[in-house]
Amino acid sequence: MSPIPRRSLLKAAAVAGAAAQFSWALGAKGAEAAPRAAAADADPVTLDWLEDGGLGAAPGSTLGVPWPMGTFQEDQTFALTDADGKDVPVQSWPIGYWPDGSLKWTAHAVGQGSGKLTLSAGTPAAPAEKVTVDRSGGTVDVSTGVITVKIGKDGASLIKSVRRGSTEIAKNGRLVLIRQPEIEDEDQGTVKTERFEGAIGEVTVEQEGPVRAVVRIDGKHRKGSRSWLPFSLRLYFYAGADSFRMVHTITYDGTQEPGRASGDFIRGLGVRFTVPMRDESYDRHIRIGGEGTGLLREAVKGITGLRRDPGAAVQAAQYAGQKLPDPSTWDQRVTTRLQYIPEWGDYTLSQLSADGFTLRKRTKKGYGWVGAGGGKRASGFGYVGGASGGFSFGLRDFWEKHPAQLDIRDAHTDAAEVTLWLWSPEAQPMDLRFYHDGMGQDTFPEQLEGLNITYEDYEPGFGTPYGIARTSELLFWANESTPAPEKLAEQVEAVRVLPQLAAPPKQLIKAKVFGPGLYSEPDRSTPAKAKIEDHLDFLFTYYKDQVEQRRWYGFWDYGDIMHTYDTVRHQWRYDIGGYAWDNSELSPDLWLWFAYLRSGRADIFRFAEAMTRHTGEVDVYHLGQWAGLGTRHGVQHYADSAKQQRIANTTYRRYYYFLTADERVGDLMHANVDSDETFLALDPLRKIRTEPYTPDRHALSIGFGTDWSGLVSAWLTEWERKGPKWEKARARVLSTMETIAAQPNGFVQGSGLYDLDTGKFAVAATPVVGVSHLSAVFGLNELCAELIHLVDIPAFNEAYYDYCRYFNATKAEQAARYGSNFGTLLLFQGHSRLDAYAAVQTGDQALAKRAWTKFYGSDGYTESSPWKTEQLSGPATLVPGSEAAWVSTNDTALYGLAAIENLALLGDKMP
Repeated sequence: MSPIPRRSLLKAAAVAGAAAQFSWALGAKGAEAAPRAAAADADPVTLDWLEDGGLGAAPGSTLGVPWPMGTFQEDQTFALTDADGKDVPVQSWPIGYWPDGSLKWTAHAVGQGSGKLTLSAGTPAAPAEKVTVDRSGGTVDVSTGVITVKIGKDGASLIKSVRRGSTEIAKNGRLVLIRQPEIEDEDQGTVKTERFEGAIGEVTVEQEGPVRAVVRIDGKHRKGSRSWLPFSLRLYFYAGADSFRMVHTITYDGTQEPGRASGDFIRGLGVRFTVPMRDESYDRHIRIGGEGTGLLREAVKGITGLRRDPGAAVQAAQYAGQKLPDPSTWDQRVTTRLQYIPEWGDYTLSQLSADGFTLRKRTKKGYGWVGAGGGKRASGFGYVGGASGGFSFGLRDFWEKHPAQLDIRDAHTDAAEVTLWLWSPEAQPMDLRFYHDGMGQDTFPEQLEGLNITYEDYEPGFGTPYGIARTSELLFWANESTPAPEKLAEQVEAVRVLPQLAAPPKQLIKAKVFGPGLYSEPDRSTPAKAKIEDHLDFLFTYYKDQVEQRRWYGFWDYGDIMHTYDTVRHQWRYDIGGYAWDNSELSPDLWLWFAYLRSGRADIFRFAEAMTRHTGEVDVYHLGQWAGLGTRHGVQHYADSAKQQRIANTTYRRYYYFLTADERVGDLMHANVDSDETFLALDPLRKIRTEPYTPDRHALSIGFGTDWSGLVSAWLTEWERKGPKWEKARARVLSTMETIAAQPNGFVQGSGLYDLDTGKFAVAATPVVGVSHLSAVFGLNELCAELIHLVDIPAFNEAYYDYCRYFNATKAEQAARYGSNFGTLLLFQGHSRLDAYAAVQTGDQALAKRAWTKFYGSDGYTESSPWKTEQLSGPATLVPGSEAAWVSTNDTALYGLAAIENLALLGDKMP
């Protein structure tokens, strides 16, 4: 096939409709490659579970699978089989497209399965019990074939009922919020609270079977005339499942002003259900998860341990959760005195820290509590019900995102109530006030002086939590009777680690997704490669251990890591300005995801998953004037006044989305499509800009590095997902690529004036050198590698290759090329991956050599670094553990990415 001139593609795009429009930027490179790809790349893909055990008691699993360009078209169907060749029902849909319109990513949902599964082109098997959705009446009714859930369309009852067959297992599922108007900075004993309930605003059916259905509910918490704390939750249902999953998000829109004790302080935040109780009280069972798969196993009216013995078989049956024989068959010394045995209707397990939970119970409201045990880390699981049916419930990351709590109330009555508290009402109220009074930093010069001592970029009024969000995951089972202990243990395990199917690294590499050629499977074939692999393993293990040792847990904190270590205090600088929480600085998210892409390791996936959930929600604003911007690293995740695109960067979310098809992360990415508008609201360089500048819709100053990399990642993702604004997004990708390339100095120009209406940068009249060490360390190299693979704009390619060539060049070489050198730079080790990428793309052997020279012998970590930890104990540190005082998160992220990419690109050219 002859190459198609790009101008011909442009002309065709103007007249050929949406399908042709989508493919016009593919260019000659892609147009030639696509037809050859299909025959060779349509081989079946073997899918496996991240952890052993398969689906277990979980309702189902969904994953994303990538395909090489041109392999499949949009109407392709897929079949799934197990290790014995037996058909496994699967529901498939596209979640990403190549520019030629072929499938780039497909999502696949399964409601059953264990062991390895094989995905191939074919006709999917239909499930024996399909998921169906009926929205014709006053509710949205979802049936899995085993359970039926009625979802409200308005009001406060989100889930009207959960039935298994004709038996109602639970009803009136609702959201509860306790607001505390004042916080006690002094113990005055005057705390008052008020209760809000979640009110439905909109219900949307996003999928309706046959294997998977998804229903989204949006609303706010309401009391009287006030509505606040927006929520967005999704309910997931799978064919044949007796359970469903809830993904619950809140966005904080209250007021908490520093220095003031009044405001919107959350005292409790939860999900509540009513559970009908039909059995005799001695046939009503309570199960509450402790450590591991441990359980408290009791009955509302216990008949074990009494002074009189009803019979060994009767006692054993109650402990097993089975219906007891008629009391007339028991020892009558027990039967005639049943009325004197207490009924324990209320249970509470509270996990107020990562290191301890307490469990207590009482007979009913108004009577004293009795301790029922405790431990370190509870699983977040509970059950209440009896021989005629019962309700299991669980909150994922229960202790990791403390303070959490599980309540069972009134189990001795006709209707028990269960509450899963995402924020325990027994904890201190959620205090999100800024942590200091400003210390006189009222002007920009004073704030820059503060930056020079604590590394915190302070500005009055900027350290606000207004608009940050948090997502939680919950699971619920409708059981036909009290499950056996083994079944309960499976449910506990599903709550703790939700089963996840995954495509193997070989498929990710073969499909050339996420920066083709930038990662390869671990390789220890030579001593030099093995040593780098050892270093990569060391760094990941160290951070995983530091999360535990330093207790980087909590509702708002879990998923993040710290930025810099204090070698004197043997402590991370958790309390020092910009050295505390990392907030994606220099892309640890990217390092973790690349480490997973090449290895398929479950522990790395789970670490990266938690970070993605955190950084996409907590470190970014979703409401208000800074919606679409993220916050630079600081003592609090929202504390710093640098609100920038580089933290809201869609790049950090794309991996989890395409690997799991997670809709919530999809929301976050789509929300960033118009985030170029945020540059009207806030100039990121306002404190250091020397020339006159006022943000103007037709002349916004936007950097080609940290700013544009965040913007273009959102546009690229919307384009490849064919989102609602994909045509606008595609135009923005192409117009900005073209106008960056047209600058006198290309990427080295540093920034340009951007027009929001045209999506173009104005071409500067004079060349400028504006290079920063930060420009390429927030995903620019990885994004440019993808864009160059996808889009045929030779001038852009050359502009980026030139940037790669000269960042690590000598000052004399820089001056010879651009008229002046780049000034004082750093982060050369991290930039060695730019050398490696450009070397492969251009065939420049000198760049290939320099890549390894800079990797081994510039800044960052070296072979002479200790590559070990030192043990710590009291009195030097709070808890025993270890430290690697030479480790910093900036260096770790850059070393990790450089090592992974250099090995993939130039592993055969190591010195």
